[in-house]
Amino acid sequence: MSSIDLLILNLEEVRRRSIKVWSTIPDGLIGWRPDSDALSCIEMVRHVLDGEHYYHLAIVNRGSLADYESPFDQHPLVSVEKELEFAKPYREKFIETVRTCKEDDLQTIKIDRSDVGYIRTLGDMLLRIAYHESVHTGQLLDYLRTAHVPRVNVWD
Repeated sequence: MSSIDLLILNLEEVRRRSIKVWSTIPDGLIGWRPDSDALSCIEMVRHVLDGEHYYHLAIVNRGSLADYESPFDQHPLVSVEKELEFAKPYREKFIETVRTCKEDDLQTIKIDRSDVGYIRTLGDMLLRIAYHESVHTGQLLDYLRTAHVPRVNVWD
């Protein structure tokens, strides 16, 4: 298995497990947040999906975007299913971009996000994207625990 294949497997496994968690958010709690400064459950899902889209564009751009208008902003927060449906074509384009990378691209292509404090290789950036989603999925597991909602086993 190549490095590219492993990166795609990691991205797909992280998303599969995120969807398991996201799908257990009760309809009545999608707007719930543990405190007034936190994202709501559905806002967290949106943040992850929109963040992946932004990171994809940053990869294509080889750095941060001067102007980013999120396509997600034009759609109301309704449900996890609607968020995933809307994000599907963006996700497919992102995975296809990763699939077309060459092994040496992972080390030679630099993504310049010095405006937020870092410049990283493409390989590092792809791992960061999956890590970002994983962290927020963990936060949602904590949200569910705090709201006394049974949590799904992500360790299948």
